[in-house]
Amino acid sequence: MRRAALVVAGAATLAAGTAAHASAAPPADGGTYTPQVVGGTQAAQGEFPWMVRLSMGCGGAMYTDQLVLTAAHCVNGTGNNTSITATYGVVDLQSSSKVTRQSTYVYRNPGYSTSAGGDWALIKLASPISGAATLPLATSTAYDSGTFTVIGWGAATEGGAQQRYLLKAQVPFVDDTTCKSSYPSMKTAVEICAGYPQGGTDTCQGDSGGPMVRRDGAGNWIQVGIVSYGQGCARPNYPGVYAQVSALSSAIATQAAQLGGGTTPPTGTVFSSSGTVTIPDLGTASANVVVSGISGNAPSALSVSVDIRHTYRGDLVVDLVAPNGTAFRLKNSSSSDSADNVIATYTVNASAVAANGTWKLRAQDVYSGDTGYIASAKLTF
Repeated sequence: MRRAALVVAGAATLAAGTAAHASAAPPADGGTYTPQVVGGTQAAQGEFPWMVRLSMGCGGAMYTDQLVLTAAHCVNGTGNNTSITATYGVVDLQSSSKVTRQSTYVYRNPGYSTSAGGDWALIKLASPISGAATLPLATSTAYDSGTFTVIGWGAATEGGAQQRYLLKAQVPFVDDTTCKSSYPSMKTAVEICAGYPQGGTDTCQGDSGGPMVRRDGAGNWIQVGIVSYGQGCARPNYPGVYAQVSALSSAIATQAAQLGGGTTPPTGTVFSSSGTVTIPDLGTASANVVVSGISGNAPSALSVSVDIRHTYRGDLVVDLVAPNGTAFRLKNSSSSDSADNVIATYTVNASAVAANGTWKLRAQDVYSGDTGYIASAKLTF
């Protein structure tokens, strides 16, 4: 999961969209710094709905529905760029359900260098991805400890091939003093480390730019790191080094606002379903979203983000069912709508319903011949 195939010594600087080599000088520690998910397991469809694969061999996460947050070392500079393809919505990169967008502009943190850190960049897509799940950023150090989850399509062994299927793994926080004993040039103000002292689990080549995440107080994913560098993959006493999002989030937000385009990240509390739910042919399925810690009733403009993968979306009737059983119709069936998938954000007036409890995204297949699954449901209060 670390940087994409990153051989620093003698590496040529390539155009953004073609490779993920660092464009700055070799790190002071020397050696080969490489990032993928080593020691991981395959992620379930919809488990990390905001994940993005970039065609230059890096990862990223949706910051808005038109902006992807990745690593500065994955791109070569700031400016117009139409050479990068972003793949969203699937764990299998060969899936016919994948959503792709071309880049239109790249912003590379101008303060980034291997000596200063700040390894982040934003990629603006040619058009928004309707209903895209977005990953909130940590804005304080409150979540910069504990156990993190790393995700990516990078190599599963040092020097190995990148993966077709998305992998995930858990790694523990490593304090700055310990990390600096392995990487004397590690920048404690803007970098954070994670890994086991015995090695065995890590990011690797092809994971560069991807997010390191953990759950926040409400149980929702929050991004605490960006895969940046490490010596080898999963080596003992060499944890992965990540750009520390809590130290960089303000600058990222400022630049994202200047880039414009797309829907800004929600400012309310977000609750999401977990895992995928199969929708049987001529059957009904529900994905649960557990809401807690919200005072009073739900808002009059409750945002409902839906990601349903289906080979004939006209077959589907989709409802949001409140904890008290009240149903809000989101989508009706239509025999003439032969397109794939329901990826959209709806707004319902749920102000008469108590917020806390188990909400259900219910999908009913009313015509035979096609099937699918609920990838994710997200409510923003």
